[in-house]
Amino acid sequence: MDDELNALRRSRMRWNTPLSEAHASLLLDRMALSDGHLVDLGCGWGELLLRAVERAPGLRATGVDTDATGLERGRAAAAERGLAVEFTEADAASWDVPVERAFCIGAAHIFGSTKAALEGLARVVRAGGRLLYGDGFWSAQPDPAAVEIFGPDTLTLPELVEAAGAAGWRVLHLSTADQLEWDDFESTSRAGWAEWLAAHPADPRAEEVREWLDRRLREYVRDYRGVLGLAYLVLTR
Repeated sequence: MDDELNALRRSRMRWNTPLSEAHASLLLDRMALSDGHLVDLGCGWGELLLRAVERAPGLRATGVDTDATGLERGRAAAAERGLAVEFTEADAASWDVPVERAFCIGAAHIFGSTKAALEGLARVVRAGGRLLYGDGFWSAQPDPAAVEIFGPDTLTLPELVEAAGAAGWRVLHLSTADQLEWDDFESTSRAGWAEWLAAHPADPRAEEVREWLDRRLREYVRDYRGVLGLAYLVLTR
């Protein structure tokens, strides 16, 4: 897809994770934000990072991702809201600057696996610091189609908590996305392209967009709605 459609696809999403405003506020509360350095690894456009800086203006905030389109959206939002946030185009898994606070939500894949992510992030967050870690888990027994979509390394929730402990973390807070958060996330992930398709049905790109939208909705309702969960862990070590 071209840059125009890539930017449009997520344009109706607040953040690229199933998360309500109230749930986001709760997680930021649990992170006990003040001064120090906060890094968001795999930040996308960094909306939660921007919210953190609005709460704690003394934070030094950095978002790291390889998605140039998302980073540009983040920079534009930071400038519009007068927030001092640095967005860096880089491999988040290579970040090696110790920080007091970190976010890593839905980005375990950049480290290779959930266990590798939790181990790698333990080298990033200073002792006594906090990590907001978000990751998928099986909330029900998956069928082969769901495993094919999300991979065989996806854990159950007990396995995820055990993996955090094995990497040296202690759980300060645990919560999971509810069904409304998931439905809103999936709907908004399709909305930008669905609106474009309705306005441009004869565009040469329309058929590819239509196929993606139909496949995404079909996979969600058939293969992983109510099967894949998303856990948010506030961790310390």
